[in-house]
Amino acid sequence: MDGHLPPQDPGPDPEGGQPPWRRAPSEDDELLGFAHRMFDLARAGSPELVAYVDAGVPVELTDPDGNTLLMLAAYHGHAPLVRGLVERGADPGRRNDRGQTPVAGAVFKGEVAVVEVLMRAGADPAAGVPNALDTAHMFEREDLLSLLTRPPGPA
Repeated sequence: MDGHLPPQDPGPDPEGGQPPWRRAPSEDDELLGFAHRMFDLARAGSPELVAYVDAGVPVELTDPDGNTLLMLAAYHGHAPLVRGLVERGADPGRRNDRGQTPVAGAVFKGEVAVVEVLMRAGADPAAGVPNALDTAHMFEREDLLSLLTRPPGPA
C-alpha cells in the first residue's frame, strides 16, 4: 500500500437513494434538456423550432432569465424564425426579466430585417429598458430609427 486510501463512495443520496451521478435521468431532467434544446434552436434560427411549436411547444416558452423563444431568435438575427413565431402568437412586446424587449435586442445587434418583422408585428419601440429608440440613438443607427418611427404597416 502506498498510504493513500481509496476514494470513499459518499453513499446514497438521502432524498433519491443514489448519488446524482448514478441515478437514471428523471422526467424532470429530460424535460429540462428538451427546453434547453428549444432555446438552442431559437438561438440558431432553426426552422425546426416552428414545427415543435406547431406540435405543442408553448410559443411563449421562457428561459430562467425571462427570455422567450422570440427574444432569443430576435437577438441572434433570425428574421424568418421571428416571423414564424410571431405568426404563431409570440408576443413581440414581452419583456425579459431585465425589462428588455425583442425589438430593443434586435436594434442593439443591428438586425435590420428582424426589426422590420417585429415592427410590422406591432412591437412598441418605446417599451422596455433600455428601449429600442434609445438604443438606436445611442449607437447612432439612423437607419433603424427610421424603421422604429415609421407608421406601422401590415404584418
